[in-house]
Amino acid sequence: MVRDADGEARYGSGDRPGGLRPGALDGITIVDFSRVLAGPLVTMVLADLGATVVKVERPGTGDDTRSWGPPHDPTGEATYFLSVNRNKTSAVLDLGTPEGVRRARELVAGADVLVENFRPGVMDRLGLGYADLHAAHPSLVYCSISAFGRGAGAALPGYDLLVQAVGGLMSVTGDPGGEPQKVGVALVDVIAGLYATVGILAALRHRERTGVGQRVEVELLMALLASLSNQAAAYTGAGVVPARMGNAHPSIAPYATYPTADGTLALAVGNDRQFAALVHSLGISELARDPRFATNGQRVAHRDELRALLEERFRDRGTAQWAAELTAAGVPSGPVNDIAAAFSLAQDLGLEPVVAIPRGDGAPDVRLPRNPITLSATPAHYPAPPPLFPGEDPADPAPEP
Repeated sequence: MVRDADGEARYGSGDRPGGLRPGALDGITIVDFSRVLAGPLVTMVLADLGATVVKVERPGTGDDTRSWGPPHDPTGEATYFLSVNRNKTSAVLDLGTPEGVRRARELVAGADVLVENFRPGVMDRLGLGYADLHAAHPSLVYCSISAFGRGAGAALPGYDLLVQAVGGLMSVTGDPGGEPQKVGVALVDVIAGLYATVGILAALRHRERTGVGQRVEVELLMALLASLSNQAAAYTGAGVVPARMGNAHPSIAPYATYPTADGTLALAVGNDRQFAALVHSLGISELARDPRFATNGQRVAHRDELRALLEERFRDRGTAQWAAELTAAGVPSGPVNDIAAAFSLAQDLGLEPVVAIPRGDGAPDVRLPRNPITLSATPAHYPAPPPLFPGEDPADPAPEP
Protein backbone atom coordinates (compact mmCIF):
# COMPACT_ATOMS: atom_id res chain seq x y z
CA MET A 1 0.00 0.00 0.00
CA VAL A 2 1.11 3.54 -0.77
CA ARG A 3 -0.62 6.88 -0.42
CA ASP A 4 -1.48 9.11 -3.34
CA ALA A 5 -1.12 12.90 -3.51
CA ASP A 6 -4.38 13.35 -1.61
CA GLY A 7 -3.29 11.03 1.19
CA GLU A 8 -5.70 8.26 0.21
CA ALA A 9 -4.76 4.62 0.63
CA ARG A 10 -3.73 3.23 -2.75
CA TYR A 11 -3.46 -0.50 -3.33
CA GLY A 12 -1.88 -2.56 -6.05
CA SER A 13 -2.10 -6.21 -7.00
CA GLY A 14 -1.24 -8.35 -4.01
CA ASP A 15 -0.90 -5.44 -1.60
CA ARG A 16 -2.22 -5.73 1.93
CA PRO A 17 -2.17 -3.14 4.70
CA GLY A 18 0.74 -3.79 7.04
CA GLY A 19 2.64 -6.03 4.64
CA LEU A 20 2.01 -9.24 2.77
CA ARG A 21 0.26 -11.13 5.53
CA PRO A 22 -2.42 -13.71 4.75
CA GLY A 23 -6.00 -12.51 4.79
CA ALA A 24 -8.35 -14.02 7.36
CA LEU A 25 -10.11 -15.99 4.61
CA ASP A 26 -7.11 -16.91 2.48
CA GLY A 27 -7.67 -20.36 1.02
CA ILE A 28 -11.45 -19.97 0.81
CA THR A 29 -12.82 -20.03 -2.74
CA ILE A 30 -16.28 -18.66 -3.54
CA VAL A 31 -18.33 -19.05 -6.70
CA ASP A 32 -20.69 -16.10 -6.94
CA PHE A 33 -23.85 -16.65 -9.00
CA SER A 34 -25.50 -13.53 -7.57
CA ARG A 35 -26.16 -10.17 -9.14
CA VAL A 36 -27.27 -6.63 -8.31
CA LEU A 37 -26.54 -5.85 -4.63
CA ALA A 38 -27.20 -8.24 -1.74
CA GLY A 39 -25.22 -11.23 -3.03
CA PRO A 40 -22.37 -9.24 -4.61
CA LEU A 41 -21.98 -7.31 -1.34
CA VAL A 42 -21.54 -10.62 0.50
CA THR A 43 -18.82 -11.84 -1.82
CA MET A 44 -17.02 -8.49 -1.92
CA VAL A 45 -16.82 -8.31 1.87
CA LEU A 46 -15.45 -11.87 1.98
CA ALA A 47 -13.02 -11.09 -0.86
CA ASP A 48 -11.76 -8.04 1.02
CA LEU A 49 -10.94 -10.43 3.87
CA GLY A 50 -8.92 -12.73 1.65
CA ALA A 51 -11.34 -15.11 -0.09
CA THR A 52 -10.92 -15.85 -3.79
CA VAL A 53 -14.16 -15.00 -5.62
CA VAL A 54 -15.19 -16.00 -9.15
CA LYS A 55 -18.22 -14.01 -10.30
CA VAL A 56 -20.41 -15.86 -12.82
CA GLU A 57 -22.06 -13.52 -15.34
CA ARG A 58 -24.38 -14.11 -18.25
CA PRO A 59 -23.16 -13.60 -21.82
CA GLY A 60 -23.72 -10.28 -23.53
CA THR A 61 -24.72 -8.10 -20.61
CA GLY A 62 -23.26 -9.54 -17.42
CA ASP A 63 -24.53 -8.35 -14.06
CA ASP A 64 -27.62 -6.13 -14.37
CA THR A 65 -25.85 -3.27 -12.61
CA ARG A 66 -23.21 -2.96 -15.33
CA SER A 67 -25.88 -0.95 -17.18
CA TRP A 68 -27.34 0.85 -14.16
CA GLY A 69 -26.18 4.38 -14.77
CA PRO A 70 -25.58 7.24 -14.62
CA PRO A 71 -23.41 7.89 -12.78
CA HIS A 72 -20.36 6.37 -14.46
CA ASP A 73 -16.73 6.68 -13.45
CA PRO A 74 -14.15 8.28 -15.83
CA THR A 75 -13.74 5.02 -17.79
CA GLY A 76 -17.49 4.62 -18.37
CA GLU A 77 -18.10 1.89 -15.81
CA ALA A 78 -21.36 2.13 -13.84
CA THR A 79 -20.50 3.12 -10.28
CA TYR A 80 -23.34 0.91 -9.00
CA PHE A 81 -21.52 -2.17 -10.33
CA LEU A 82 -18.16 -0.94 -9.05
CA SER A 83 -19.55 -0.46 -5.55
CA VAL A 84 -19.88 -4.18 -4.73
CA ASN A 85 -17.59 -6.09 -7.08
CA ARG A 86 -13.94 -5.36 -6.28
CA ASN A 87 -11.47 -8.18 -5.64
CA LYS A 88 -13.26 -10.63 -7.96
CA THR A 89 -12.62 -12.28 -11.29
CA SER A 90 -15.39 -12.76 -13.83
CA ALA A 91 -16.43 -15.92 -15.68
CA VAL A 92 -19.03 -15.63 -18.42
CA LEU A 93 -21.25 -18.72 -18.51
CA ASP A 94 -24.52 -19.36 -20.34
CA LEU A 95 -26.43 -21.32 -17.74
CA GLY A 96 -29.15 -21.95 -20.30
CA THR A 97 -26.88 -24.43 -22.08
CA PRO A 98 -25.54 -27.83 -20.98
CA GLU A 99 -21.98 -26.59 -21.55
CA GLY A 100 -22.52 -23.58 -19.33
CA VAL A 101 -23.94 -25.73 -16.54
CA ARG A 102 -21.08 -28.21 -16.92
CA ARG A 103 -18.52 -25.44 -16.54
CA ALA A 104 -20.44 -24.06 -13.54
CA ARG A 105 -20.31 -27.45 -11.84
CA GLU A 106 -16.57 -27.57 -12.47
CA LEU A 107 -16.16 -24.22 -10.73
CA VAL A 108 -18.25 -25.38 -7.79
CA ALA A 109 -16.24 -28.60 -7.49
CA GLY A 110 -13.22 -26.56 -6.47
CA ALA A 111 -15.08 -24.13 -4.22
CA ASP A 112 -15.80 -23.81 -0.52
CA VAL A 113 -18.80 -21.48 -0.81
CA LEU A 114 -21.53 -20.83 -3.38
CA VAL A 115 -23.65 -17.67 -3.25
CA GLU A 116 -26.80 -17.22 -5.35
CA ASN A 117 -29.81 -14.95 -5.39
CA PHE A 118 -31.89 -16.31 -8.26
CA ARG A 119 -35.61 -16.67 -7.74
CA PRO A 120 -36.22 -19.85 -5.69
CA GLY A 121 -36.28 -22.93 -7.87
CA VAL A 122 -34.08 -21.59 -10.68
CA MET A 123 -30.86 -23.21 -9.46
CA ASP A 124 -32.71 -26.49 -8.87
CA ARG A 125 -33.96 -26.50 -12.46
CA LEU A 126 -30.41 -25.93 -13.69
CA GLY A 127 -29.10 -28.89 -11.71
CA LEU A 128 -27.19 -26.48 -9.46
CA GLY A 129 -29.53 -26.62 -6.48
CA TYR A 130 -28.46 -27.31 -2.92
CA ALA A 131 -29.57 -30.95 -2.85
CA ASP A 132 -27.63 -31.87 -5.99
CA LEU A 133 -24.47 -30.01 -5.08
CA HIS A 134 -24.47 -31.02 -1.41
CA ALA A 135 -24.69 -34.67 -2.48
CA ALA A 136 -21.71 -34.20 -4.80
CA HIS A 137 -19.73 -31.88 -2.49
CA PRO A 138 -20.76 -32.39 1.16
CA SER A 139 -18.34 -29.75 2.42
CA LEU A 140 -19.85 -26.97 0.29
CA VAL A 141 -21.44 -24.00 2.07
CA TYR A 142 -24.39 -23.01 -0.11
CA CYS A 143 -25.87 -19.53 0.49
CA SER A 144 -29.22 -18.54 -1.01
CA ILE A 145 -30.63 -15.03 -0.75
CA SER A 146 -34.27 -14.56 -1.76
CA ALA A 147 -36.92 -11.93 -1.30
CA PHE A 148 -39.64 -13.94 0.43
CA GLY A 149 -38.31 -17.48 0.86
CA ARG A 150 -38.80 -20.83 -0.85
CA GLY A 151 -42.38 -21.37 0.31
CA ALA A 152 -45.51 -19.38 -0.52
CA GLY A 153 -43.44 -16.32 -1.42
CA ALA A 154 -41.18 -18.07 -3.93
CA ALA A 155 -42.99 -16.67 -6.98
CA LEU A 156 -43.06 -13.07 -5.75
CA PRO A 157 -40.63 -10.64 -7.36
CA GLY A 158 -38.16 -9.12 -4.96
CA TYR A 159 -36.66 -5.67 -5.38
CA ASP A 160 -35.47 -3.57 -2.47
CA LEU A 161 -38.14 -0.89 -2.94
CA LEU A 162 -40.88 -3.51 -2.88
CA VAL A 163 -39.54 -5.11 0.30
CA GLN A 164 -39.17 -1.71 1.99
CA ALA A 165 -42.85 -1.15 1.17
CA VAL A 166 -44.40 -4.48 2.12
CA GLY A 167 -41.96 -5.04 4.98
CA GLY A 168 -43.05 -1.97 6.93
CA LEU A 169 -39.94 0.20 6.60
CA MET A 170 -41.69 2.82 4.48
CA SER A 171 -44.50 3.03 7.03
CA VAL A 172 -42.06 4.43 9.61
CA THR A 173 -40.04 6.58 7.19
CA GLY A 174 -41.16 10.07 6.21
CA ASP A 175 -43.09 12.94 7.72
CA PRO A 176 -46.28 12.32 9.73
CA GLY A 177 -49.26 12.54 7.40
CA GLY A 178 -46.96 12.70 4.36
CA GLU A 179 -46.14 10.18 1.69
CA PRO A 180 -44.36 7.01 2.84
CA GLN A 181 -40.70 7.21 1.91
CA LYS A 182 -38.06 4.67 1.03
CA VAL A 183 -34.63 4.98 2.59
CA GLY A 184 -32.17 6.75 0.28
CA VAL A 185 -30.16 3.59 -0.40
CA ALA A 186 -31.16 -0.04 -1.05
CA LEU A 187 -30.86 -0.69 2.65
CA VAL A 188 -32.71 -4.02 2.75
CA ASP A 189 -30.29 -5.51 0.22
CA VAL A 190 -27.36 -4.26 2.29
CA ILE A 191 -28.77 -5.63 5.55
CA ALA A 192 -29.61 -8.98 3.98
CA GLY A 193 -26.11 -9.18 2.52
CA LEU A 194 -24.53 -8.57 5.91
CA TYR A 195 -26.74 -11.21 7.56
CA ALA A 196 -25.77 -13.64 4.81
CA THR A 197 -22.10 -12.87 5.39
CA VAL A 198 -22.47 -13.74 9.06
CA GLY A 199 -24.30 -16.94 8.14
CA ILE A 200 -21.54 -18.01 5.75
CA LEU A 201 -18.84 -17.41 8.33
CA ALA A 202 -20.83 -19.41 10.90
CA ALA A 203 -21.25 -22.26 8.41
CA LEU A 204 -17.52 -22.24 7.64
CA ARG A 205 -16.77 -22.48 11.35
CA HIS A 206 -19.15 -25.46 11.62
CA ARG A 207 -17.46 -27.07 8.62
CA GLU A 208 -14.08 -26.56 10.25
CA ARG A 209 -15.27 -28.67 13.18
CA THR A 210 -17.25 -31.30 11.28
CA GLY A 211 -16.05 -31.25 7.67
CA VAL A 212 -19.66 -30.81 6.51
CA GLY A 213 -21.16 -27.80 4.77
CA GLN A 214 -24.74 -26.63 5.00
CA ARG A 215 -27.32 -24.36 3.42
CA VAL A 216 -27.44 -20.71 4.52
CA GLU A 217 -30.68 -18.89 3.68
CA VAL A 218 -31.57 -15.24 4.16
CA GLU A 219 -34.81 -13.64 3.01
CA LEU A 220 -34.94 -9.90 2.38
CA LEU A 221 -38.25 -9.68 4.23
CA MET A 222 -36.94 -11.43 7.34
CA ALA A 223 -33.69 -9.45 7.26
CA LEU A 224 -35.77 -6.27 7.29
CA LEU A 225 -38.16 -7.40 10.03
CA ALA A 226 -35.24 -8.43 12.24
CA SER A 227 -33.54 -5.10 11.58
CA LEU A 228 -36.56 -3.00 12.48
CA SER A 229 -35.25 -3.59 15.99
CA ASN A 230 -37.07 -1.42 18.56
CA GLN A 231 -39.83 -0.60 16.06
CA ALA A 232 -40.49 -4.31 15.50
CA ALA A 233 -40.34 -5.05 19.24
CA ALA A 234 -42.91 -2.32 19.85
CA TYR A 235 -45.31 -4.45 17.84
CA THR A 236 -44.25 -7.96 18.88
CA GLY A 237 -43.85 -7.06 22.55
CA ALA A 238 -46.46 -4.40 23.18
CA GLY A 239 -48.87 -4.54 20.25
CA VAL A 240 -47.99 -1.00 19.19
CA VAL A 241 -47.94 -0.34 15.44
CA PRO A 242 -45.35 2.43 14.89
CA ALA A 243 -46.08 5.26 12.48
CA ARG A 244 -44.06 7.87 10.59
CA MET A 245 -42.55 10.52 12.83
CA GLY A 246 -40.21 12.35 10.48
CA ASN A 247 -36.83 12.64 12.18
CA ALA A 248 -38.24 12.30 15.69
CA HIS A 249 -37.75 9.18 17.83
CA PRO A 250 -40.66 7.24 19.34
CA SER A 251 -38.93 6.69 22.68
CA ILE A 252 -36.41 9.53 23.15
CA ALA A 253 -36.68 13.33 23.18
CA PRO A 254 -35.17 15.60 22.07
CA TYR A 255 -33.84 13.31 19.34
CA ALA A 256 -34.52 14.92 15.95
CA THR A 257 -33.39 17.61 13.54
CA TYR A 258 -33.89 21.32 14.19
CA PRO A 259 -33.74 24.32 11.85
CA THR A 260 -30.99 26.84 12.62
CA ALA A 261 -30.20 30.29 11.29
CA ASP A 262 -28.56 28.80 8.20
CA GLY A 263 -29.38 25.10 7.97
CA THR A 264 -30.31 22.03 9.97
CA LEU A 265 -28.87 20.55 13.16
CA ALA A 266 -29.20 16.92 14.22
CA LEU A 267 -29.62 16.54 17.97
CA ALA A 268 -29.47 13.20 19.80
CA VAL A 269 -30.05 13.63 23.53
CA GLY A 270 -30.04 10.19 25.13
CA ASN A 271 -30.13 10.91 28.87
CA ASP A 272 -30.94 13.50 31.53
CA ARG A 273 -27.32 14.63 31.89
CA GLN A 274 -27.11 15.46 28.21
CA PHE A 275 -30.43 17.28 28.39
CA ALA A 276 -29.19 19.43 31.27
CA ALA A 277 -26.05 20.28 29.26
CA LEU A 278 -28.20 21.12 26.24
CA VAL A 279 -30.51 23.56 27.94
CA HIS A 280 -27.59 25.13 29.82
CA SER A 281 -25.84 25.77 26.48
CA LEU A 282 -29.06 27.26 25.11
CA GLY A 283 -29.43 29.59 28.11
CA ILE A 284 -32.62 27.94 29.36
CA SER A 285 -31.27 25.84 32.23
CA GLU A 286 -34.60 26.04 34.06
CA LEU A 287 -36.06 23.49 31.62
CA ALA A 288 -33.98 20.76 33.25
CA ARG A 289 -36.05 21.32 36.42
CA ASP A 290 -39.36 21.80 34.67
CA PRO A 291 -41.64 18.84 35.60
CA ARG A 292 -42.61 18.46 31.93
CA PHE A 293 -39.01 17.80 30.91
CA ALA A 294 -37.17 16.47 33.98
CA THR A 295 -37.00 12.87 32.70
CA ASN A 296 -36.93 11.28 29.27
CA GLY A 297 -40.42 9.84 29.69
CA GLN A 298 -41.78 13.28 30.52
CA ARG A 299 -39.94 14.84 27.60
CA VAL A 300 -41.45 12.26 25.24
CA ALA A 301 -44.93 12.99 26.64
CA HIS A 302 -44.41 16.73 26.10
CA ARG A 303 -42.27 16.56 22.96
CA ASP A 304 -44.23 19.18 21.01
CA GLU A 305 -43.95 21.78 23.77
CA LEU A 306 -40.24 21.03 24.16
CA ARG A 307 -39.61 21.25 20.44
CA ALA A 308 -41.19 24.70 20.20
CA LEU A 309 -38.94 25.99 23.00
CA LEU A 310 -35.79 24.52 21.47
CA GLU A 311 -36.59 25.71 17.93
CA GLU A 312 -36.86 29.28 19.17
CA ARG A 313 -33.29 29.13 20.49
CA PHE A 314 -31.70 27.21 17.63
CA ARG A 315 -32.78 29.83 15.08
CA ASP A 316 -30.47 32.36 16.74
CA ARG A 317 -27.23 30.87 15.37
CA GLY A 318 -25.88 28.80 12.50
CA THR A 319 -25.53 25.04 12.41
CA ALA A 320 -21.73 24.93 12.61
CA GLN A 321 -21.64 27.20 15.66
CA TRP A 322 -24.31 25.22 17.49
CA ALA A 323 -22.65 21.90 16.64
CA ALA A 324 -19.28 23.11 17.93
CA GLU A 325 -20.72 24.52 21.18
CA LEU A 326 -22.93 21.55 21.94
CA THR A 327 -20.27 18.98 21.12
CA ALA A 328 -17.87 20.78 23.45
CA ALA A 329 -20.55 20.58 26.14
CA GLY A 330 -20.97 16.82 25.65
CA VAL A 331 -24.26 17.04 23.76
CA PRO A 332 -24.40 14.74 20.70
CA SER A 333 -25.10 16.98 17.72
CA GLY A 334 -23.93 17.73 14.21
CA PRO A 335 -24.86 19.08 10.79
CA VAL A 336 -26.87 17.14 8.22
CA ASN A 337 -24.03 16.50 5.78
CA ASP A 338 -24.25 15.54 2.16
CA ILE A 339 -22.20 12.51 1.12
CA ALA A 340 -19.19 14.60 0.09
CA ALA A 341 -19.10 16.28 3.50
CA ALA A 342 -19.55 12.92 5.22
CA PHE A 343 -16.46 11.52 3.47
CA SER A 344 -14.58 14.70 4.31
CA LEU A 345 -15.49 14.27 7.99
CA ALA A 346 -14.27 10.68 7.99
CA GLN A 347 -11.01 11.79 6.36
CA ASP A 348 -10.55 14.58 8.91
CA LEU A 349 -11.04 12.03 11.69
CA GLY A 350 -8.27 9.87 10.27
CA LEU A 351 -10.59 7.02 9.26
CA GLU A 352 -9.22 6.77 5.70
CA PRO A 353 -12.65 6.24 4.13
CA VAL A 354 -11.55 5.81 0.50
CA VAL A 355 -9.27 3.28 -1.15
CA ALA A 356 -7.82 3.85 -4.63
CA ILE A 357 -7.32 0.60 -6.56
CA PRO A 358 -5.19 0.79 -9.73
CA ARG A 359 -6.69 -0.55 -12.94
CA GLY A 360 -3.40 -0.52 -14.83
CA ASP A 361 -2.76 0.33 -18.48
CA GLY A 362 -2.96 4.03 -17.72
CA ALA A 363 -6.62 3.92 -16.72
CA PRO A 364 -7.83 5.96 -13.72
CA ASP A 365 -7.87 4.24 -10.34
CA VAL A 366 -11.13 2.86 -8.98
CA ARG A 367 -11.99 4.89 -5.86
CA LEU A 368 -14.32 3.11 -3.44
CA PRO A 369 -15.28 3.23 0.25
CA ARG A 370 -12.98 0.98 2.23
CA ASN A 371 -14.18 -2.07 4.09
CA PRO A 372 -15.21 -0.76 7.55
CA ILE A 373 -13.91 -3.86 9.36
CA THR A 374 -10.50 -3.27 10.96
CA LEU A 375 -8.58 -6.41 11.89
CA SER A 376 -5.24 -6.02 13.65
CA ALA A 377 -3.67 -9.26 12.37
CA THR A 378 -5.49 -9.96 9.09
CA PRO A 379 -6.66 -6.63 7.69
CA ALA A 380 -8.82 -6.19 4.63
CA HIS A 381 -6.94 -5.83 1.37
CA TYR A 382 -7.79 -4.68 -2.13
CA PRO A 383 -5.68 -6.54 -4.69
CA ALA A 384 -7.96 -6.06 -7.69
CA PRO A 385 -10.48 -3.58 -9.09
CA PRO A 386 -13.97 -4.78 -10.08
CA PRO A 387 -13.64 -7.04 -13.12
CA LEU A 388 -14.18 -5.64 -16.57
CA PHE A 389 -16.65 -7.49 -18.70
CA PRO A 390 -14.73 -9.54 -21.32
CA GLY A 391 -13.88 -7.31 -24.26
CA GLU A 392 -13.86 -4.05 -22.31
CA ASP A 393 -10.70 -1.94 -22.41
CA PRO A 394 -9.91 -0.20 -19.10
CA ALA A 395 -8.11 2.61 -20.95
CA ASP A 396 -11.12 3.51 -23.11
CA PRO A 397 -12.53 6.93 -22.23
CA ALA A 398 -15.98 7.32 -20.78
CA PRO A 399 -18.77 7.77 -23.33
CA GLU A 400 -19.99 11.28 -23.99
CA PRO A 401 -23.02 12.16 -21.82
